[in-house]
Amino acid sequence: MRTSFWCELAWLGDAEPASGVMVDVEGGVIAGVMFGVERPADARLLPGLTLPGLANAHSHAFQRALRGRTHRGGEGSFWTWREQMYELAGLLSSDDVYALARATFAEMALAGITVVGEFDYLHESEAIIAAAAEAGVRLTLIDACYLDGGLPRFRDESPSAWAERVAGIELGPDARLGAAIHSVRAVDPDSARIVAEAAAAHEWPLHAHVSEQPAENEECFRRYGATPLELLDRVGALSPWFTAVHATHVTESDAQLLWNAGAFCCVCPTTERDLADGIGEPSGRLTLGSDSQAVIDLFEEARAVELDIRLATGVRGRLQAVELARAATIDGYESLGWPEGGRIEPGALADLVAVRLDTTRLSGTRPADALDAVIFAATAGDVDTVIVGGREVVRDGRHLTIDVASELADAIPQ
Repeated sequence: MRTSFWCELAWLGDAEPASGVMVDVEGGVIAGVMFGVERPADARLLPGLTLPGLANAHSHAFQRALRGRTHRGGEGSFWTWREQMYELAGLLSSDDVYALARATFAEMALAGITVVGEFDYLHESEAIIAAAAEAGVRLTLIDACYLDGGLPRFRDESPSAWAERVAGIELGPDARLGAAIHSVRAVDPDSARIVAEAAAAHEWPLHAHVSEQPAENEECFRRYGATPLELLDRVGALSPWFTAVHATHVTESDAQLLWNAGAFCCVCPTTERDLADGIGEPSGRLTLGSDSQAVIDLFEEARAVELDIRLATGVRGRLQAVELARAATIDGYESLGWPEGGRIEPGALADLVAVRLDTTRLSGTRPADALDAVIFAATAGDVDTVIVGGREVVRDGRHLTIDVASELADAIPQ
């Protein structure tokens, strides 16, 4: 069945959007794109600015339950927050994880996110896969090898036990598999090499938490005489399919390792500022994540990368709206193993998000400035329509199958 969407404006990759863009969809894929055309009577209207669907490249869905609960009590740090996260993780049953993930993924859909990379160390793959399918978003289940520290439920006995467990995961049609070395704190070098080799053999994306805290770097150097990225490079983890998550405290040589490998760097500014991680300048191909769900808003994540750099350097304009839009779409999709997504062109996945330009935040926007206005001023609340595989998931700012606020209230432990 062929469906046509007519976009008032659409971002096709340039600094200025195109107007009057017709997007024809067949079999969940974009079959044709025309611009500068009048709206046909049978075409569905996408108001405002239409972008490719947004890619949330790093998520821990269960941490949505921590929002607003970790801020009292005086001074704190990443490490004190981690203890609160451990306490939550120890309480959740499989049913709890499913309910939280379903509601959180639906909140992501409302924010224009059409694919999510769930970095899973709870090892609740069945619950997470089902939750994403019911929320209507694509999923890359990034299953984390975690051998040392943390809670018992996080840990595999060995890298071979991890590989055996991952081999048994059953995926749905809109889910793909990825691998993760949780961190160099949790996975020793020999085991990290095995995980990296497995990811390469299966052509899975490979992600790892890297240099989020100075203490992590100091411990790694004390034990191995190397930074986390140098260690991961030694074991063969770095490649065009590798994503360093956070990389808040990397050295110049670390950054060069990522660039030389053609790897990605996933920055999660709303989490990194919430946890006082620091401001990191992206190294490698930039992607974005909501991580701890302190906020679920990829427009905020995108602009925060540039705005945080401005605060740190006193210089404006290091990253332009086009670069930030690519991070939120095409590069995010590729980092999650969906290279056919994140763009509006024939042959691409028909994943689209329409952002209204007549809201309080965006009214008065000139068409030529629409991309800049959306990246630097829009919020998740300005999303009007979300389409995944040619099927509407969100219309008029409402999820079509899930009462998101109600399900969040029911899913979050009181």
